[in-house]
Amino acid sequence: MNKSNVWLVGAGPGDAGLITIKGLLCIQCADVIVHDRLVNPELIAQAPEHCEIINVGKEHDYHPIPQEEINQILLKYALAGKRVVRLKGGDPYVFGRGGEEAEVLAQHGIQFEIVPGISSSIGGLAYAGIPVTHRDYASGFHVVTGHTAQGSEQQNWEVLAQLEGTLIILMGMSRLEEICRQLIRYGKSPATPAAVIMYASHPKQDRVIGTLKTLPAKAEEKKLHAPALIVVGDVVNLSETLSFTPDSITSDELFSQLKNSTGGAI
Repeated sequence: MNKSNVWLVGAGPGDAGLITIKGLLCIQCADVIVHDRLVNPELIAQAPEHCEIINVGKEHDYHPIPQEEINQILLKYALAGKRVVRLKGGDPYVFGRGGEEAEVLAQHGIQFEIVPGISSSIGGLAYAGIPVTHRDYASGFHVVTGHTAQGSEQQNWEVLAQLEGTLIILMGMSRLEEICRQLIRYGKSPATPAAVIMYASHPKQDRVIGTLKTLPAKAEEKKLHAPALIVVGDVVNLSETLSFTPDSITSDELFSQLKNSTGGAI
């Protein structure tokens, strides 16, 4: 791990046990960790005592530390010779702006490495009993963001409404009613199964199951809010059948077991 200065690490959708072994190794070797708001604190607790922890978390329409400043933080510590871990929820390259951060590092000659993580668009839905594909229901899936870089600009819902398979929408809760309305407007049946999963894979995960017509009212009644996933498609009907209760083992126990099984290499 001594060839790079910065590791852009995907922390997974929420359950700390879903991080990769390589991602965990990076955390345990870090001098500096620059992390997002939704990263599980149990992962940050695995950092060495000397590690400096920097929270650069963002919320919807509230970015106390602009992306440009985050880029400068990464550069500052990397140029100082520190081992920097940029710890991001999900996967760094799935709507995580990891590509932009990697570009900045490359422009300044900083060696970096990407450590992929489990995207909430796949792992988060799995924890809600919803497979993104299924031989009988969906042979493909599409992942889009609920908003674009310009903020007010909208996705092309006319095109998205015509797509077959599972449609997964990230960062769209503030526009849930509009999204459902637009999909119906451009051809999706109002009876199309749809769901919202809040805090996917976290202990406080919650969800509502409905249709494009009923989902906004059901989500409002249950007071669901961001962070949440929106999923549209027949695979939603499998949610009750495929729901499961995650193993109750704590992350500390899991990481301890990994250390023991690898002779302390982790």
